Amino acid sequence: MSNHTTSKAGSPTRAQNPGPAGKLPLPALLALATAVFVTSLTETLPAGVLPAMSADLGVGEPAMGQSVTIYAIGTALTAIPLAAATAGWRRKRLLLTAVAGFALANTVTAVSTHYPLTMAARFLAGVAAGLAWALLAGFARRMVPVHLQGKAIAVVMTGIPLALSLGVPAGTFLGAALGWQVAFLVMSALAVALLAWIVLTVPDHPGRPSGDRAPIRRTLAVPGVAPVLFVTLVLVLAHTILYTYVAAFLDHLGMGGSTGLVLLVFGGASLLSVWFTGLHIDRRLRTLTLAGIVLFAVAAGALAVAADSTALVYAAATLWGLGWGGAPTLLQTAVGDAGGEAADTAQTMLVSLWNAAMAGGGVAGGLLLDLLGAAALPWSVLLLLAPVLIVVAAARAHGFPARRVPSGT
Repeated sequence: MSNHTTSKAGSPTRAQNPGPAGKLPLPALLALATAVFVTSLTETLPAGVLPAMSADLGVGEPAMGQSVTIYAIGTALTAIPLAAATAGWRRKRLLLTAVAGFALANTVTAVSTHYPLTMAARFLAGVAAGLAWALLAGFARRMVPVHLQGKAIAVVMTGIPLALSLGVPAGTFLGAALGWQVAFLVMSALAVALLAWIVLTVPDHPGRPSGDRAPIRRTLAVPGVAPVLFVTLVLVLAHTILYTYVAAFLDHLGMGGSTGLVLLVFGGASLLSVWFTGLHIDRRLRTLTLAGIVLFAVAAGALAVAADSTALVYAAATLWGLGWGGAPTLLQTAVGDAGGEAADTAQTMLVSLWNAAMAGGGVAGGLLLDLLGAAALPWSVLLLLAPVLIVVAAARAHGFPARRVPSGT
């Protein structure tokens, strides 16, 4: 898999020496899925060990909670400039650099006894995430023929629900049993093992000369890119507001002790959504996107009126997972298709907006919680999902077309 040619330097969508038609290069795609897992778990792990981290570092839990926010800020601020600065790097070298950044950042986090150093390490982890996320979907697209691109991205994106449904509970258990530092050291060891996996299985691709990279303004002018980016920003904001403060919301309902189980149900439904999305995305991208938003809205509505119904909460968590799980795959695919020759820049912009929305969701949710109480959280989600649904419905010609037309074809 080392002999690759391109019809155009750095073309982001042409499969380069793909495997047999109908076959996915699973070892390589699973390596990328593991990179997604490492990225997602590194971001969210502090939430599972927050009390112990705050006690050991001598700060309050709200201050320690900002270790998640600063990670998202690191990604949002640096993804676009770093992507431009490293545009000419070979893709495999850049991916290895990003994964090495995770190993370093998690090791420093594990051994640090000072809050400022820990926050600096978390910012570094966010920078590494920006590098990785700007690469991963494009990598998956380039490994396979055009008709398998959606499935390839779906395989890679399974790392997200796996990290949230299994990784965070496992990290929390490990932190409680052996100390939160051990949980971060295990993440470092996983990143080191991933480096070897990438070297052995992931094909290399050339970068593109910096002059070939589309500027942001020109990328936004490409039909379909702006709607996908808007949907990404607002949809992720809505999800983050609810997900970040789901424990507080469940406590408001008298189900504080069931948070782990509710999130497990959500994670399982998300995995099912990723699998179903992978099967149908190449023919039903628009339908799946609309259905996902509607399911998420129904879930938010159910939570808004759940009151004393435990069964309704679990039903809502299931619908939320089914609606949300496929979103990363759908949005990454949509922006890659719409971007065409500007797909690299569009992908990087999506990464920045995604993480800006995560940081903003944490802040906005906290303000809502303080000012209006936990009951306001699902209503705010419904309010945000209304324009998202309108934009997707309107973007029939470009962005979320009825018939998917992959770029590069």
